[in-house]
Amino acid sequence: MKSEVRSKLRTIFLGGALVAATAMVVHGETGGLLMKAVGGFSFDQAAKEAPETKNFHSKDGKLTFAIVTHTAGNGFFDPTYAGAKVAADAFGINLLMLGSEAPVDDIPREIDILNQIIQDPTIDGVIMTTPQSGAYNDIVKTLRQRGVPVATTNSYDANLYERNAISHTGQDASAAAIGGEAVAQCVLKSGAKSGSIVFPSTTTLGNVEVNNRVKAAFEATVKTLNAAGRLADFKVDAGPSNIGVDVDSNNVVNSIVTLIESRGDVVGAFAANAFVTTGLGNAVGQLKAGAKVCAFGFDLGPSQREQIKQGNLRGSLGQQPFLQGFYPVMQLYLQIDRGISAANLDTRAQLVTKDNLEAVGKRYEN
Repeated sequence: MKSEVRSKLRTIFLGGALVAATAMVVHGETGGLLMKAVGGFSFDQAAKEAPETKNFHSKDGKLTFAIVTHTAGNGFFDPTYAGAKVAADAFGINLLMLGSEAPVDDIPREIDILNQIIQDPTIDGVIMTTPQSGAYNDIVKTLRQRGVPVATTNSYDANLYERNAISHTGQDASAAAIGGEAVAQCVLKSGAKSGSIVFPSTTTLGNVEVNNRVKAAFEATVKTLNAAGRLADFKVDAGPSNIGVDVDSNNVVNSIVTLIESRGDVVGAFAANAFVTTGLGNAVGQLKAGAKVCAFGFDLGPSQREQIKQGNLRGSLGQQPFLQGFYPVMQLYLQIDRGISAANLDTRAQLVTKDNLEAVGKRYEN
């Protein structure tokens, strides 16, 4: 019996030693440290850039990407450009940062810039925002026919040419529901017995992404009030199509002031992009109505942060725009160097109020 036990123990010991010896060969003598892959290749070798990558498309010995947005003039996309620059520097990419100069959506100007870009033979990859459905198809088609990979960021066009072959980085419009819920909860906590909740927006600019945000926020506000049994007490107004009560993009602050004054009973408001959110905050400040109106917005640039500090906005949704620059640059690089298929990234939503404002934006992420 004892000899049988010793035999079994010897077998277990030898088997364990064999496993340990094998592990040391595969993982290295320091225990757990991987020296090479199970497939036999070296990780150091696998991590190297392909010799032909820098001569992709333009064949000039370097990769050049362009990132183009539809409104570079209001600060929202500053973290996006910063993120793109971090990724470009990490991968040794020459980056052109371009965009329409206006503080409001200027889609024709962005398209004009893109039409210039597609004529440049040194461009090896293009990142673009696509706020107007169908407006970018010819540009994307031309680039892809020339072998230049494309990635979209921030605003999503579901009908884009060869959409499934093109990665997208951005926050889904449905995330605006967080803002709509916040407006309703704020109004309920305020003790208001009745009043109007409005959704000002520059609907005539044709930004489908913004329109969808308004609709999501409106539906969330209605749902929250209804769940509390208070929907009948308030008039929730997002315009005839639930994509916003139209305000003048050339005079947004005064348009919102007029909207609030004309209703006479506004207790809540939500704006769905950086430009109108700033206008809403300025309008509430001008009316000295910060304590009365539960005003929330979308995006978190310098002006929105200041409005939250001043109390003109109760909060705004940050969508981590740093990622909207960093990830598409990385994605295009991996498509070129590794042949990795286009993959999407949802940058999610973060409700920022006075309570957590100081912890956000310290590293240009918002």
